[in-house]
This record gives sequence, structure tokens and C-alpha cells, in this order.
Amino acid sequence: MRMLKDTFSIPRADMASAQAFASVGNVGIGFDILGHCVAGAGDRADVRRIPEREVRIAAIDGVITDLPLRPEENTAGAALLSLRHALDLPFGFELTLHKGIALGSGMGGSAASCVAALVAANELLDEPLSREALYPYALDGESVASGSRHGDNVAPMLLGGLVLSTHDRLIRIPVPAQWHCALVHPHYVLETRRARAALAGSYELGQFVTQSANLALVLAGCYRGEAALVREGLSDVLVEPRRAPLIPGFDRVKQAALDNGAMGASISGAGPSVFGWFEDAASAGRASLDMVAAFAEAGYASDRLVAPVDGPAARVG
Repeated sequence: MRMLKDTFSIPRADMASAQAFASVGNVGIGFDILGHCVAGAGDRADVRRIPEREVRIAAIDGVITDLPLRPEENTAGAALLSLRHALDLPFGFELTLHKGIALGSGMGGSAASCVAALVAANELLDEPLSREALYPYALDGESVASGSRHGDNVAPMLLGGLVLSTHDRLIRIPVPAQWHCALVHPHYVLETRRARAALAGSYELGQFVTQSANLALVLAGCYRGEAALVREGLSDVLVEPRRAPLIPGFDRVKQAALDNGAMGASISGAGPSVFGWFEDAASAGRASLDMVAAFAEAGYASDRLVAPVDGPAARVG
């Protein structure tokens, strides 16, 4: 009697969910190219595979709901459109977004939406891509909100931790596990496009030299685990002076971080959130309270996050 060999196959899922966490873009000295994740806040995307060759957004809920439902006008929708077109997929996606990061906060809210959507959709592909391969589609999505393709937010969300990003390369930078970030978000909206407009104008060559040296010191300090190098370099001489006037109470909030031993402090992304890097969690926690108090003196309530600089990548489930 001929024996038949049993075959087993794992059915492909038709729905997946993913969460992408908040981020600190620029990290002061790495405009548009350096960023890291911060656990404690994030966006979630539920993506369903559909037979129609299209992308549609079913619903948006959470801390903000009045976002465009037209996919080409939405960062997450645009990212999925880019993915579907590039891979010439014979199917499409339906997306539901759960917003946990406010837009205009300087915490990577637009980036979190498109990264969460991409990571979820990737689970529905017959041959899922690497996180690095998702990067160009995340850049396409991010450009809808900011008007440019920059990876300082989407890159760390994809890989986790501190990431140096160019137009086509992602490099995760090692950071000591005990180093923590205090991130304080005032209840004040600063649109990314307005913050970028503040950077128009000329700069002195010496400023670029100083900024380059500071970036090099910070990267070297991270690789070597030497806080003294980071402390020497974590000072933004290009962008912060032009954006600081857009953030009520910024100088006092930054000083509150420095007074508590921060290796450096500056504007998170386009602002108005302010971050500080610390050598341990306890110092970051104390500083975050004083930073909140400083924003209160300027007339704004705020939220605070304290988490390792080496934060988590977007995760499925």
C-alpha cells in the first residue's frame, strides 16, 4: 500500500497590528539624520489585507482624530501606497489608526503612524521584507507631513535605539543601557512646517564646523560609552537658536535639565517637546519633574516620559 506523506501549511494571516513608539528626532546635533526611540507613548495600526488593489483608511481614533482619510494625504496611507506600488502587489490594505502621539509635538507622531502601518502590512506580505527594506516607504510617508524625506524619526522606530540615517542607509549606534532620556511635551502645538520655516536664511561656516565636531563627539561617546564626550558635544549651535523662540519657556526648561546633571538638552524633533540625556534613570526622573515645572511657569501643562535612550523598535502584536 502506497503511503501518502502528510503536508502541513501555515495559513497566511489577513490582519496584523503593530505599534511604533515615540522618538526624539535630531537629538540636537544631528539635524534630519539622528534620532532615538522613547518607550511610553506610541501609535498603533491595524492593517487588513483586502482583494482590491488599493489602500483605504477605515478609521482614526485616539488623541487626534481629524487627520485625512484620503491615503495619499495621510502619512500611513502614503507609506502603504508606496509599498503596494513598488512591489506591484496583487492586493491592497485597509488601515485603522490608533493615535497615541499628538501631532505637532516633536515626538514623531506622523512617523509613528506610517511605521506602525508598514510593519503591520509587512506581516501580510507573502514574502515579508527586512526593516531596512521598509525604510524608503517610511520616508515616502513621512514626507507627506514634513515636506521632505528625512529619516531621523522613522529610522529609529524601524530598528530601535539610536540610529544614524542617510537617504539610503540606517546605522544603529550603541548606547549604554543605563543612559536615560527625559522627554517633556508641553500642551502646545508647533507644526513641523512652521518649525522648518524658521531655519531659512544663511549660516556661518564656523557654525557648521562646530556642529560637525559636536556630532562626532556624541557618536564617539556613544560608541565608547563615555558620558564626558557626549556632555562636551551635545550642544546644537545651528537649529536650536532659531527654533527656541517658538517654544514658550524653552530656556528655563533646558536649564532645568542641565541643573539636574543632563549630558545635554535640546529640542526634540521640530518641537515643542524638550529632551535631556542623563547617565541614569533617577537623574532623568528628577529632571523631568523640574522640566514640567518650568513649562508650568510659562503657562503650559505638560506630559513627561522617562525611558532608556536605547528604546524599542516598532513591534507586531
